[in-house]
Amino acid sequence: MASPDTTTVIIPAFNEAAVIGQVIAGLCAAADWREIVVVDDGSHDGTAEAACAAGARVVRHPYNKGNGASVKSGIRAASGEYILIIDADGQHQPADATRLVAKLGDYDLVIGARAGATQANLARRVGNSLLNGLATYLTGHPIPDLTSGFRAARREHLLEFLHLLPNRFSTPTTTTLAFVKAGYNVTFEAVEARPRVGDSKIRLLRDGTKFLLIVLKVVTIFSPLRVFLPISLASLLVGTSYAVWTIATQSHVTNSSVLLIMLAVIVFLVGLVSEQIAALRFEGRR
Repeated sequence: MASPDTTTVIIPAFNEAAVIGQVIAGLCAAADWREIVVVDDGSHDGTAEAACAAGARVVRHPYNKGNGASVKSGIRAASGEYILIIDADGQHQPADATRLVAKLGDYDLVIGARAGATQANLARRVGNSLLNGLATYLTGHPIPDLTSGFRAARREHLLEFLHLLPNRFSTPTTTTLAFVKAGYNVTFEAVEARPRVGDSKIRLLRDGTKFLLIVLKVVTIFSPLRVFLPISLASLLVGTSYAVWTIATQSHVTNSSVLLIMLAVIVFLVGLVSEQIAALRFEGRR
């Protein structure tokens, strides 16, 4: 079982000077961590100085690269066997951090799942619910909070998927899906999220499509048929139904029906080949 003294806390931060000191102080009061690493992602408001003053080790980016790049820098710089990632905006409670870390050992990834009522506004909650439902279907594993950035994992497992992580948003999405599809033990621990300090840097319309594409990209890396098979079946069903209708009403099969059925076969075969490629890619994985 993991303990705080073997855990590196990583806090990706961009212009969070107003609250970063309080976050670090709360973490220090909650447990004796191996180290607290704040990755200053090109802030220009004194975030790095405030983090240093609070007792954290600071890794600086010379310019803003994105949340994902900050997490990757923190993982590379960490010396602990285990990693706890927590947002710098004050949403997450330090007492919950020790609960997440305590479950490592039995589980390879522990995610702080926020209650629906604590997640921003109604539009954000609806969007997250749709993403959670899609991810649950595509992975075959219940995922109550796909986008929570509050998580703990073994460092060596995070390094395994470092090349998959995007530099901007949706690093939580990618790591969750990658761990589930790779067969690691993943669990969700209920946490209460407080209102964040400052404005969210995620925009629903701009970033919602990106989240969706990342879900599809990661799932097709591990289980392509989860994406290709429904498309193939839908095309086959529409094509066959249309063929039956035209035979009954016009006594012939239209070109549209044939094309839809051919599309179904092609998509299925592409999915089948992709499934074999995915299996070969990870055959030698540790």
